[in-house]
Amino acid sequence: MTLINSVFAWFMKKRIHQIELFQKYPNEVQEEWFEQLISGAENTEWGRQYQYKSVENVNQFKQRVPIQTYDTLKPYIERMLAGEQNVLWPSEIKWFAKSSGTTNDRSKFIPVSEESLEECHFKGGKDMLTLYFNNRPDAKLFTGKTLTLGGSHQISNLSNDTSFGDLSAVLINNLPLWAEFYRTPEISIALLDNFEDKIEKIAQVTKDENVTGLSGVPTWNIVLCKRILEITGKSNLLEVWPNLELYFHGAVNFTPYRDQFKKLIPNNEMYYLETYNASEGFFGIQDLEEPGEMLLMLDYGIFYEFLPLENLHHHQPDTLTLDEVELFKNYALIITTNAGLWRYQIGDTIRFTSLSPYRIQVTGRTKHFINAFGEEVIIDNAERALSEACRQTGAIIREYTAGPIYFSDNKGGGHEWIIEFEKKPAEFERFVDLLDATLRKINSDYDAKRFKDMALHRPIVHKAPIGTFFTWMKDRGKLGGQNKVPRLANNREYIDPILKLINRVTV
Repeated sequence: MTLINSVFAWFMKKRIHQIELFQKYPNEVQEEWFEQLISGAENTEWGRQYQYKSVENVNQFKQRVPIQTYDTLKPYIERMLAGEQNVLWPSEIKWFAKSSGTTNDRSKFIPVSEESLEECHFKGGKDMLTLYFNNRPDAKLFTGKTLTLGGSHQISNLSNDTSFGDLSAVLINNLPLWAEFYRTPEISIALLDNFEDKIEKIAQVTKDENVTGLSGVPTWNIVLCKRILEITGKSNLLEVWPNLELYFHGAVNFTPYRDQFKKLIPNNEMYYLETYNASEGFFGIQDLEEPGEMLLMLDYGIFYEFLPLENLHHHQPDTLTLDEVELFKNYALIITTNAGLWRYQIGDTIRFTSLSPYRIQVTGRTKHFINAFGEEVIIDNAERALSEACRQTGAIIREYTAGPIYFSDNKGGGHEWIIEFEKKPAEFERFVDLLDATLRKINSDYDAKRFKDMALHRPIVHKAPIGTFFTWMKDRGKLGGQNKVPRLANNREYIDPILKLINRVTV
């Protein structure tokens, strides 16, 4: 097994040269992919509609093709779900990644082509290993198995030729044999629909495995790991899996979970590798050992555009290409992909922390923010403030969400937070003050609205009982997979139902 590990490590490192090339020539690589995508789709229905054969440059492309959302592409996708081909992309589309819905739909179905599987998602998976082994030459990941906690898989009722499931389930169902050999649990358990049954069975079958790596959304991995400790009676995961060395994580900011994982895995050498992958594509991988930013992956069959947030609601907003972006400015991410997503706004906001090479941080969602009073609080603001409040009070947070308190006849506006603590702060009121003070320090708009309580009062923070968010997500049918607790909302659609749940439990 050690010999196999060494061979794999050598093979993965060969990819480093190609990664260094796109870091050195980023704009040329992006231009090449743009040309390939346009020429490849010129005979599709979409390509004919927008006359791709005569598109000569990016500016012409942007003038012809409006920025798209799921709702604007939905009529085309519905036909593809029914089995129709050559609509948005020339190759056969048989798989769709099911993700959380829009205002008008409970779920979105994102097309996954053979090219996007191989050149984007699987390539990203291999590059995670490449960058890990490059940073840790003595890694022994392949001497054991990686525990992957994914979603569920279903057959679409619309056509016998199309299937859908959570992205993780789509990937598991299509993994090459070599990758399947190093993954646990076996596929029938990994693709169970019932999340609680899945957690129980995974815990039972993996507690005696030699698990060297973990992969999945932090929220659900914590649930699984705690169940394994309950079953085994062990105090931490290293007593169960002594060779555990790596956790691939993504989908949410890891900062609120870091202290929880340190308790579960008390080893300073444990490696945490952040990824930025979504149903729509694989975009970024942490390439440095220090956390906090990810290398933007430029040769995955994706052409990127970046929309400054101040232009987000313009009728025909101007977007920037890679060579035009600025450091530490928030952009909405716009992608064109080898699965037929054309100028697609995925809903994430990012900022660049480096321009040579291009490294990014995910700062939030275009719809997940609080701006009820002009304060423009984004997820990045919230998590930095919570992190500082936890640091100074010794608190550890499991989950949280926040929303506005609207003006009323007798009361001013404010923000209301619901926080489920793993470890409660030593001084709760100080925690609230630190949260408020840090938000004021890092967000001038919030600070201005808090001046003398003129527009915003001190935030109200509720301590939720353990298990509140798990129960709420279960009630919504959102356990497991890519589902995650919504952090911020510009209305009370999350706050009010969770408060009702808390009151029901505590009465």
